[in-house]
Amino acid sequence: MANEVIVRIGKTANNYAAVVERLDGFICTANTFEELKKEVEAGIVFHIEGLKLDGDEVPAIFKAPYNLIYKWSIESLLWYYKGVLTLSALERITGINQTQLGHYAAGRSVPRKKQVEKIERSLHRLGNELSSVSF
Repeated sequence: MANEVIVRIGKTANNYAAVVERLDGFICTANTFEELKKEVEAGIVFHIEGLKLDGDEVPAIFKAPYNLIYKWSIESLLWYYKGVLTLSALERITGINQTQLGHYAAGRSVPRKKQVEKIERSLHRLGNELSSVSF
């Protein structure tokens, strides 16, 4: 079974940003999430090659097969889905008012852990409901 490497997704003013846990100093940005995933994969290989060339220790997790697990910040996730999920729709499925969701999406405030869990549960519930649709 492959190790799981956590990639934290955030948002800058105009881009997505990624930090790879257990790989100190690694950060990259891209215009789209799809581009960011490619940058992360290539960047990890480049970073590890650099560690080896410099004689630095490569973290053990990268010495065996690994899978990248992307974990979003609320701000970056809401930005990614802004054309798909309106604040009105998010309010309906999460029970969190649109104004507060707008603050999260714009990065004006950071949700408490309980709010993050509520948003995550709501989106998972929606995904489960959609995956059971048949025609």
